[in-house]
Amino acid sequence: MSAHLPKTRDEIRRQELSNFLRTRRARLSPADVGLPTASRRRTPGLRREEVAQLAGMSVTWYTWLEQARPICASAEMLDNLARVLRLEGIERVQLFQLGLRDPVLDSKPKARRISPLLKQMLDQMEHLPAFILSPRWDVLAWNLAAEAFFGFAEFAASERNFLWLLFTDSSVRSLVTDWPARARDVLARFRVNYGRHAGDKHFVELVERLKSVSSEFAEWWPRHDVLPLSEGLKRYNHPVVGRLQLQHISFSLMDDPDLTLTIMAPAQTADSRAKLRQIIDHYKLSRGSERKRVVAASSTLQLEARNHVTG
Repeated sequence: MSAHLPKTRDEIRRQELSNFLRTRRARLSPADVGLPTASRRRTPGLRREEVAQLAGMSVTWYTWLEQARPICASAEMLDNLARVLRLEGIERVQLFQLGLRDPVLDSKPKARRISPLLKQMLDQMEHLPAFILSPRWDVLAWNLAAEAFFGFAEFAASERNFLWLLFTDSSVRSLVTDWPARARDVLARFRVNYGRHAGDKHFVELVERLKSVSSEFAEWWPRHDVLPLSEGLKRYNHPVVGRLQLQHISFSLMDDPDLTLTIMAPAQTADSRAKLRQIIDHYKLSRGSERKRVVAASSTLQLEARNHVTG
């Protein structure tokens, strides 16, 4: 971790809150909140004193909040800020996640275990790519269809993180049509998890690595965009079949809400259904050919060894 980074979990949380507040303040104009707009401003957005006045708090206290000082913010204060800054839905959740000292979820490190029953259910979804992500979006488990589509097993365990692969691996990146828009969308959804676990060293390490190797990530991360997980239709360009459309849905597991299960299904078109089946069949065929090659090579080696011994 770089020397200039905050060192404690609470310092990181406060800095994340500071940056989030400043970006949300900057996107509002005085007219948005009913204030006169006569005076010229050197920087866009509301002034700190205007936010404080509208939220019913002292300018000093709000300034300290944006300066990431170690002060306590009550739920009432955060609610007032959410109202003034026009935060709704997932943005309001993000404010409360960052503003309250107590974590929203238990963030103590724990071993992530995929139960045999859950793995069996994944495997039985033979024609639908499905995979499970950790809070940091490490890919913990996946089925054959997901392997056929993404090739997760080809990556080392330390690199098998969905966000990392999307921003750094050319093969995964090339699967996604309209990559810039999709990547920003994915990053905004990851940002919510980052806020929930603000200060966790594993999250911080991942973000710092991505900032160092991806110019797009380094440019977009400071924007503090947030989006909720949702279902939808996505377009892909797979090397085996070309373009196809897949629907996807993600949800938390009841036994461990920190884990997310994502299931992908072909769009309701014969073309997409046929293409997904073709991808899976192609993978099965290539895997079978590889197994035959390995068995044949092994048999040849054993025969040569026997001939060498008897020769």
